[in-house]
Amino acid sequence: MNVTLKAPWLMFDLGAPHRIISWAVANPGLTDASRILWREVRNADLPEGFDADAWLARELAVRGESDAVAMLTSRSLAAYRTASVTVDGIRADCVVTAGLSNAERIGTRLPPADAESGAGWGTINIGLRLSCGLNDAALIEAVSISAEARTAAIMETGPMLATGQATGTGTDCIAIAAPAGTGRHVGLHTAAGEALGRATHDAVRAATLAWMEAAGRHQQMP
Repeated sequence: MNVTLKAPWLMFDLGAPHRIISWAVANPGLTDASRILWREVRNADLPEGFDADAWLARELAVRGESDAVAMLTSRSLAAYRTASVTVDGIRADCVVTAGLSNAERIGTRLPPADAESGAGWGTINIGLRLSCGLNDAALIEAVSISAEARTAAIMETGPMLATGQATGTGTDCIAIAAPAGTGRHVGLHTAAGEALGRATHDAVRAATLAWMEAAGRHQQMP
């Protein structure tokens, strides 16, 4: 796994063009790229009404990486965590940054000023690469598996809120990369699904525990 940290950027170099699905700030949807990037920002860098999409596009252009999939986070990039899992010859590599300052429980919504997890905006950003070729439908399924794994990890390690156990944040993002191919299924019964699910879970769990420790938080079960 080729991951490079040069603040304020974190780069996951995929080694070659991959098919990527995400809802990242830069180049969301289905696209082809060879890198997934994280850009560290402070809350003050993104005031209300600020055009973050256009700003990030300019930042990428300066780097000569306008085609890269890129996400924003206020979490220190030095706190990133990784996990690699191989199942039946299929490898999944996962890179995660996790901040839970705006944690939420699914189906509920806390006013930002009243969020028990602290002031500001955090996010859980996941970049994952699979070694097996997938078609676009399988990439969509892969997102669901990664999201399930992320939620399981947060429920095991994350904060308890007034609305219940946190299941994510209001600004989470997932980017899944795989070589373009004909693979159609990556569900929980498949080797690819097992590999990407465990890699996501392990990296999110480690990143969440690091945030909880840094924030002086302890999970309190009901």
